[in-house]
Amino acid sequence: MKRTPFLAIVLLAFAFPAHAQGAKQDAKQDAAVKPADPESKVVLDSWNEIGRKLTELAEGFPEDKYDFKPTPAQRSFAEQLLHAAGSCYFFTNTVTGKPIVVEDPKREQYKSKADIVAFVKKSFADGATAIQSKGEKGLMTEVVYYPQQKARVIDIAYGIIEHSGEHYGQLVVYYRLAGLVPPESRPKK
Repeated sequence: MKRTPFLAIVLLAFAFPAHAQGAKQDAKQDAAVKPADPESKVVLDSWNEIGRKLTELAEGFPEDKYDFKPTPAQRSFAEQLLHAAGSCYFFTNTVTGKPIVVEDPKREQYKSKADIVAFVKKSFADGATAIQSKGEKGLMTEVVYYPQQKARVIDIAYGIIEHSGEHYGQLVVYYRLAGLVPPESRPKK
């Protein structure tokens, strides 16, 4: 019977410091919660992230393999990049009031790896500038979008981000088929 009060005291001794420590951690966690980022920052970050990934793929792939196609019916590595980067202008041109170009940029127009890498960088930089120019309120405005329909600026941006992500995934397969490791799959230094 003498054990019961002793056990109760020991349990209480351990319970209170643990409870106090837990309260301190809860207070720290509550104080550390920061508000959600504004939508303009979130869409811009997503836009820049897929642009970065496509640029890294473009820069890391050997130039002598730029015309590689997994099958004859598919686009080459270069054509995939040109298509993904060119699609950015569905967003950028719509938002800035320029005419939309429906056709993919032609491989003959971008002869070297350097030309294609520069085009990928420029297309995403132009899109980022358009997002920034719209600001928070401007992302919610409606514009006439291809094919003759209205859409919110933010929805068009996310559509192109998603489309670019699909092509990123395809280009990762091209890397693997060429016996290369894609940049995002390499060990971090």
